Amino acid sequence: MREKRLGKLGDVKFGLGGYQDSMIGLHVAIDMKGSGVGDSKSAWDCNRVVWNERCKWTEENRSEQYDEIMRYLSDLLYAAKVDTIDQLKGIPVEVTFEGTLLKEWRVLEEVI
Repeated sequence: MREKRLGKLGDVKFGLGGYQDSMIGLHVAIDMKGSGVGDSKSAWDCNRVVWNERCKWTEENRSEQYDEIMRYLSDLLYAAKVDTIDQLKGIPVEVTFEGTLLKEWRVLEEVI
């Protein structure tokens, strides 16, 4: 069963984070009444995780992910009507859960 909750973006950063702090991208905390959740849009950092033949992905895949992250970030800044990542803190969001699993979140453009 899907549940929608309201919250605000808390800590927002662009840089290293995720699994063993080896992923570069956008990392956010979403604060909700009485709880919170984290999310990221990131990919393996090319200087921390070097591709080899055992990887199940290619450098082309990584480049595609980097492109996807930047386009996602551009869309997010546009929806929030801000120019920089630090200005995202406090932006209202709608968060969708399936059980306890975070499925998605979006900027509440209609209240900005």
